[in-house]
Amino acid sequence: MLGVDPGTAILGYGVVTAGATGPARLLECGVVRTKASEALPVRLAILFDGLTELFARHRPDAVAVEGLFHGRNARSALILGHARGVVLLAAHRAGFPVAEIAPAEVKRAVTGTGAATKHQVAAMVMRLLRLATPPSPADAADGVAIALTQLLRMQQQLRLAGARR
Repeated sequence: MLGVDPGTAILGYGVVTAGATGPARLLECGVVRTKASEALPVRLAILFDGLTELFARHRPDAVAVEGLFHGRNARSALILGHARGVVLLAAHRAGFPVAEIAPAEVKRAVTGTGAATKHQVAAMVMRLLRLATPPSPADAADGVAIALTQLLRMQQQLRLAGARR
C-alpha cells in the first residue's frame, strides 16, 4: 500500500505492507520536494515523475491519498488540489486503484481521535510499526499514516466479508 500526503512543495509518501500473520511493516517513506521558484507546471511534473518512480520500485496493490480538507485559505486549497490531481492521474495511468481518505479519518484510525496533531500521528505510526523513531519529516509520517489507514480499511472489509459467509 502506498499512502500519499499531497503537496506542491513537499509530497509525503509511505509504503507499507501487511503480512498474512504478522503486523504491518514499513518498506519506505520519504518526500518528493519541489522548489518554490519553479513554475507550477514544472513542480507538478516533478511530482508526477517522483510518483512514477515509486510505482515502478514498489508496485503497490493500491494507492491511498489524503482527501481535501476544508481550510480557510482558498488559494492553498486550490494549489493542494493540483497536487492531488497529479497523484490521482499518476496512479490511474499506472493502473492502481485509488482510495481517498479524509484527514480526520486518518488521524482517528491511527491515534483514536480526529483532532490529533502531526506529532501525535507520527508517534503512533512509530508505535504501530514498531519503529525506533517516528518517520521524518512529518509529511512522510503522514504518508505512512494514510497507507496504514487504508490497510486497516481493507482488513476490516475482508473481516466483514468473511463474517457474511
